[in-house]
Amino acid sequence: MKTNVHNLFVYGSLRSGFKHPAYEYISKYFTFVGNARVKGKLFDMGSYPAGVPVQEDTFITGELYVIKNASEFSWAIGQLDDYEGIRTEAGETPLYRRELADVYLEKETVKAWVYWYNGDVQGRPVIESGDLLSYIQSKK
Repeated sequence: MKTNVHNLFVYGSLRSGFKHPAYEYISKYFTFVGNARVKGKLFDMGSYPAGVPVQEDTFITGELYVIKNASEFSWAIGQLDDYEGIRTEAGETPLYRRELADVYLEKETVKAWVYWYNGDVQGRPVIESGDLLSYIQSKK
């Protein structure tokens, strides 16, 4: 999985607005580029969101980051892979998978790594806005 893409798109607990402890990690190794969108559908899994890629023009709202120091990318993304449950024991299915996707900023499109949900979303509520932050605020 060698690549020179050092961008990361986040839509859940890693977004700045959640004030999650994991965000402190993100802000240490990554620089905020801007608010962005990716083609996908967002589902409410209860205690976490599930982003699933789609072909149609349905978007997930999130934030785009770029690594501060390119030489640290492999290590930094590895830590996030652990956080997202990508590395599993033999026989276990990872909760998420990390893939490159087109991420849409206001004036440009870039490639970035996205953590897509790797499980079944059947019967789960769709977050129609594609924005987890506004969805949670609307439920309060």
